[in-house]
Amino acid sequence: MNRIDQTFQKKQKLLSIYFSAGHPELEDTLPILLALQDSGVDMVEIGLPFSDPLADGPTIQESSTRALRNGMTTEKLFDQLQNIRQSLNIPLVLMGYFNPIMQYGIEQFCKKCRSIGIDGLIIPDLPVDLYHHEYKTLFDQYNLYNIFLITPQTSEERIRYIDNVSSGFIYMVSSASVTGAQSAFGNAQEDYFRRIAQMKLKTPQVIGFGISNAETYQAATRFSRGAIIGSAFIQFLEKKGVASIPDFIKSIR
Repeated sequence: MNRIDQTFQKKQKLLSIYFSAGHPELEDTLPILLALQDSGVDMVEIGLPFSDPLADGPTIQESSTRALRNGMTTEKLFDQLQNIRQSLNIPLVLMGYFNPIMQYGIEQFCKKCRSIGIDGLIIPDLPVDLYHHEYKTLFDQYNLYNIFLITPQTSEERIRYIDNVSSGFIYMVSSASVTGAQSAFGNAQEDYFRRIAQMKLKTPQVIGFGISNAETYQAATRFSRGAIIGSAFIQFLEKKGVASIPDFIKSIR
C-alpha cells in the first residue's frame, strides 16, 4: 500500500509541511525531513526548485531561487534522498514543474522516485487530461500518485473528473491567488470549503495556500482531512533555523 493511503487511515486531522529542497542551505534537506518526522508531521512535500514557479508566491519563489543559487538540482536532490527510507517512514511528495521532469526523462524520473521511496508528485502545470491519457499508466507502474489541485474557480464537472482519476488526495487551494501565508480565512473561503465537503468526493482533500498558524490550520481542517503549510514554515526556517522546527509544529497543533 502506498504510504499516502496508510497515512489517510489515521483518524486525526493531518499536517503536511512544504519546503524547498536545498533551502536555506544546500545540505539542509535531510535534517529538515528528520526534524519534521520527529515533530509528528504526517507528510512532507519537497519542492523541486525551478526558475519560473508560476503557482508560487514570493516566499516560495525566493526560497527556490536561493536553493538554485546554492546548487540544488534534480540530480542533487535524488542523491540526497538516496537512502532516506532507512530513517524516514512518513510519505514524501515531490512538488515541481513539468519542464525539469521532461528534461530528466519522464519514465526515468518516475523510476528514480520509486527507487528512493517517493510516494507522490504534485505537478501544477501538468493538465489532468494530459496526465490521464498520456502518463497515468506510467505513474501507476511506479506506484506514484499524481496529486491535482483544485481552486474556488474549478467547475464541479472538472472537480469530479479530477476526483475520478485521482489517487492519494486532492490538493484544495484555499484561494485563487498564489501561495502565501495569511492569518485567517474569510467567509468566501469557508463557503468554498463547505461546498467541496458537501460534494462527498471519493478522494480525501487537503487544504493548502494561506495556512500559517493554529487558527488557519483548525479552520481548514474543519472541512478537510488535513492542511498543508509552506510559506509560513519557510519564513520560520529562515528566522529560527532547523533546530527550532519542533517549536513551529507545536505552535500549529
